[in-house]
Amino acid sequence: MFRWKATAAALLAATAITLAGCSGAGGSSSSSATSGGTLTLGAVVAPQTFDPAGAQWGNASPFYQAVFDTLLLMKPNGKVEPMLASKYAYNADGTQLTLTIRSGVTFTDGSALTADVVKQNLDRFKKGTSPDASDLSDVKSITASGDTVVLTLNAPDPALLNNLSRDAGLVASAKSLTAGDLATNPVGSGPYVLDTKDTVTGTSYVYTKNPKYWDKGLQHYDKLVINVYSDATSGLNAIKSGEANAVKLINNDSLPQIQAAGWTINKNELDFEGIMLYDRGGKMNKALANVKVRQAINMAFDRPALLKAVASGYGTVTEQVFPKSSAGFDATLDGTYAYDPAGAKKLLAEAGYPHGLTIDMPTTSLLGASTFNLLAQQLANVGITVKGTDVGTNYITAQLTPKYPAAFMALEQNPDWQLIQFMLSPTATWNPFHYSDPTANALIAKIQHGDTSAVKQLNAYVVQQAWFAPLFRVQGSVATDSATSVTMLNTNAFPAIYDFTPKS
Repeated sequence: MFRWKATAAALLAATAITLAGCSGAGGSSSSSATSGGTLTLGAVVAPQTFDPAGAQWGNASPFYQAVFDTLLLMKPNGKVEPMLASKYAYNADGTQLTLTIRSGVTFTDGSALTADVVKQNLDRFKKGTSPDASDLSDVKSITASGDTVVLTLNAPDPALLNNLSRDAGLVASAKSLTAGDLATNPVGSGPYVLDTKDTVTGTSYVYTKNPKYWDKGLQHYDKLVINVYSDATSGLNAIKSGEANAVKLINNDSLPQIQAAGWTINKNELDFEGIMLYDRGGKMNKALANVKVRQAINMAFDRPALLKAVASGYGTVTEQVFPKSSAGFDATLDGTYAYDPAGAKKLLAEAGYPHGLTIDMPTTSLLGASTFNLLAQQLANVGITVKGTDVGTNYITAQLTPKYPAAFMALEQNPDWQLIQFMLSPTATWNPFHYSDPTANALIAKIQHGDTSAVKQLNAYVVQQAWFAPLFRVQGSVATDSATSVTMLNTNAFPAIYDFTPKS
């Protein structure tokens, strides 16, 4: 299983929706979002299972947050706070995390939250089928005693706290873990309970308020409905008809219409889009091992023009994969590779390719041809021919197998260590050729052991060595009606359900 991230899910929403075959309308009309009423959300994907051991996050997160609490809570400002774990602390070298489990919490089946239940859930997730199971890969052992759970690590994991605020931290009741129907009948301690009778799998999910929830401050509604709008048109129709209070938009094509209808566009920039230069070691395409070739590719792109053409101008051009919230972000790096076709040709000649070169890349008709054509044309202008192959619904698999040395992709700009483990380290999922670089590896080791200054050095090195050709950070948008407010997360494609509130 590859580690599925929010951004890949957002880019390939069309792919996922085509495979799921979902219809857009949920058939449930929401009341106005006043206190104690119903909140109706529009999501772009449905959960594949409610079993936490197989859970996904990103655009699927609201379905899980409604039913399950997580051990820790990610706030919109990016800070991690206690949740089911009332306290947490590391030992001196960061290889042991102690969680104090909150007392007085009960699951909706009446059973109590205990340290042993938490251990069972963590063990299941680590061994489970979730695409994020690797989030606990550095956990060597998990022990429970009294009201504490201790996670002993093979090495420090700076991302562990963040991961425990996501699917790795979901906690289901002990009874439900062995009941045999957890995939469709989730039992958690969360703010809502799934109404399985009114839920239509793949289309509309209905939740009722948990009357015994331990934190009333996180319950803003009596009822929650999450409808799956399978394409941009169905989401827009839900907005126009008032069928929903908040809708995650698949794209930004209709923002003027949505705002004209009196809705608010809430935005973040979680994802970046660009060319992933996977084969930096030249195993499949010798030219990509030459840094001058990779730099020439970066210089071939007119980023502002591409942002306008591909994303209607909604986003920010960039040349780095670390986000603005990162300790390693450096605004000056975004001026490293100016659009310079002549300069790109000169670099190719210096690299030994005065007559150009050819690069194989995957395409998919599910995303349309225009983006791929634009990128191929700009590369052709400097002498690089793109040999595109339509791989259909296997677009992700074709990249991770790996079958191609480079590809257009959108990926999540995670907090520092998650990003490193996600796409930079030799074992990262989105480093499919397992490219290893001694300089980068040394910096990664420093970061793992707490040297935050090394993040900036690593970012600068990756940009200078042109590991990727980032084009822009694309705007992610959630539309809310006049009765609803939301605070966006900088770390996830979909806001936390706790951060949707009725306007007074």
